[in-house]
Amino acid sequence: MPMPKRVDVDDYYRQLPEVARPHLERLRELSRAAAPDLVETLHWNTPVYLQDGVRLWMLQSFKQHCSLRFPTHQFGLHREEVEAAGYETGEGFIKLPYDRELPEELCARLMTYRLDEFAETGSVWSGR
Repeated sequence: MPMPKRVDVDDYYRQLPEVARPHLERLRELSRAAAPDLVETLHWNTPVYLQDGVRLWMLQSFKQHCSLRFPTHQFGLHREEVEAAGYETGEGFIKLPYDRELPEELCARLMTYRLDEFAETGSVWSGR
C-alpha cells in the first residue's frame, strides 16, 4: 500500500506509524543539528536535506525499518564502517530496523562525512 501524499515535512512526521516515529524524529533532530542552515523539504514524499539547493541526504520510512540515504558514490566510501557496526547497507543507504537502538553517533558521522564532501567538492546527487 503506497504512503499517503504528504502536504509538507511536518505532515510527513504527523502521519508516521508509531513504530517509525522515534527513529525518524531522532534522525530529523540529528539532521538539524548537523548543519542548522540545511533546508528540510519533501522530495518523492519523503524528507530531504538540502544545502545550496543540493540534496545531501534523505530519510525513508518502511514497515520494519527506516533508511538514511546518501549519494551512492559518497556512501560507498563509508560502507565498510557501517557494516562493521553491524548494520545492513544497500546502494547508498544504511538500513535502521525499528527494533534496534538507533546508532546515533554513526548516523551523525555519516552526515558529517557528506557535509565535508559537499564542502570540498560541491558534489551533487546524481539520480534518486
